[in-house]
Order: sequence, then structure tokens, then C-alpha cells
Amino acid sequence: MRGRPPRFWLHPRRSLTARLLRPFSLVSTTLTRRRLRRPTFHAPVPVLCCGNITTGGTGKTPLALDLVQRLKDRGHHPHILSRGHGGRERGPIDVNPGRSTARDVGDEPLLLAQSAPTWIGANRAETARLAVGQGADCLVMDDGFQNPTLHKTVSILVVDGITGFGNGCVLPAGPLREPLPDALSRAQAVVVIGEDRHNLLQTFPRHLLTAQARLVPGPEIRTLQGRRVVAFAGIGRPEKFFDMLRDAGVTPIRALPFPDHHAYTPRDIQRLEALSRESGTTLVTTAKDAVKLPFPFRTQVKVINVELLWADPKAPERLLDLLFSAP
Repeated sequence: MRGRPPRFWLHPRRSLTARLLRPFSLVSTTLTRRRLRRPTFHAPVPVLCCGNITTGGTGKTPLALDLVQRLKDRGHHPHILSRGHGGRERGPIDVNPGRSTARDVGDEPLLLAQSAPTWIGANRAETARLAVGQGADCLVMDDGFQNPTLHKTVSILVVDGITGFGNGCVLPAGPLREPLPDALSRAQAVVVIGEDRHNLLQTFPRHLLTAQARLVPGPEIRTLQGRRVVAFAGIGRPEKFFDMLRDAGVTPIRALPFPDHHAYTPRDIQRLEALSRESGTTLVTTAKDAVKLPFPFRTQVKVINVELLWADPKAPERLLDLLFSAP
């Protein structure tokens, strides 16, 4: 989602605006339910979906990367399927980190391709066939919870613990892409990323596997402690990145938020370069933003990778056990 969400989306009580928009939400819900009833392709390998039902960032891409690495550690050969949001290519095509650009395939697929073979395309059945043909023995979908083209063996609903489900309304009256009961009926697991500020883990149906994790910076953060830092990020919720820096003892003197999937313009680069010339100032951003920065400007920016720290270290392994035990 681009820009900040309307304030009434995040208010727990449904505002007058939300009530007025409810008829449009009913139309949106009807269309989504109709789309999800379409026939799906059953791939010959297990399919794991990391998705959400709210607009904006929840942490599904870090979760997908975490689980992909664990699959590789188990000796599997996962391929990643993504829509390629923000890119010019429609797919289905594979993402080549040495040839593709974020403008071509989108920022998230370019980041994902650094971890495992990645394919983009709105029709996940097409990309699934291509991936299996190239040796994938399991598939990981980054997003696509509402995409009906490919049957999911296990669907993980990823939730931002800070914002939760907002006012609980469906677009445009609220941030939900579909009603929560509809989503929970199709999910096998729920992962809450960050502080569970709304005690959501206590409310999910008991048959769902639940887990909690938080985003933490990679070890490169240590080199920034005590330095003057200007942070910038164009992700679903840039504030999460800035708060993560502060929690690690790095307090930015400036924190510049950009819209999700923002394509950095020459004017943006000039502004950031001007800030970097300030005495003792270091530019800091996310790995997702770094893939969109032009070379050689990228070499002037410190990139902070994000990792998941699980409240229960055994939880991600149970998620993968669920994938391979499902009928």
C-alpha cells in the first residue's frame, strides 16, 4: 500500500466514515469470495503460503526468507513464488539477481532471489509449474493468501502485532482484504510479528498453530552504535524499521519514511546525498530498499538486514513439520 492508511482504519471503534463505507465493503467481500471459489491447480510438491489479510507490511517477506533458509537446512530445494508487485514485468519469469532490476521485477522478488530461485507472475499455477520443472521440491509463496490459482498445502496468516486488524472492517471501510473469519477458515497457522499489543494470540481458534516472533537487526547494526545516523525506508510500515534501530541502541537524527515499494527518484537521491554530506552522518536503510538504489550511491549506504527472533525457537520447525505432514 502506498501512503499512510486512513486514521479511522486503525481506530478500534468503527467511525461514522467506516459505517458509511460498509456497503462498498460488502461488495468487496462478495467479489473476493467469488474469486476464491475458482478452481485451483494442485502442484505435485508441498506449497507453503506466507500471507496476510491487511494492507501494508506485516513481516511476511522476512518470514518467507526465514522458512526458506530452514527448508534449505533440511536439505530441500525450495523455490519462491511472488507476484512481482511494483515491477514492469508481468511474468511468468524467473528473477535473475545479476540481470533483473527492481524496476523490472519489483523490490521484494529481487531480495528473495538472493536466498532461493524466485519466480514472478500473478498466476501462481504457471510459476509453480515452471519452478517444479526446474527442480523445486517445495514452493514458498510470498503473499498470495487471496490468490486462488494455486492450492496451498499450508497457509500462514502473518499479523502485525502492533496494528493488529485495525477496526476489523473490510476495504474500503477498514484495512482487511477479506473478513477475518473467512481468512481463519483457510489458514493452518498464524504468526504474530512484534509485540502482541491486542492479545490476538489468545483469540485465534485452538486448531490453528500459533507463534510469535519479532524483527531484529543483523549483526552489522553493531558498527552503527554511537554514530550519527540518518535512516530511510520505503516499506509497509517504515516506523517498524526506525523503532528496531532505536531498540538496538541506534537513534537516528533523521528518520525519513517513504511509501511501500517506493521507486527512488534522482531528486530523492540528491536529498539523501545532501544529508550524507553532513559531518559524521551515515545513511542507513533496509535490504528491501537497497536493491532499488542506483550504483554507486548504494555503496554509500549502510544496509541493515532483518532477521526473525522467535519467542519459541521450536515454532518455525513445527510450521515446517505441518507442511510435510499435511495430507
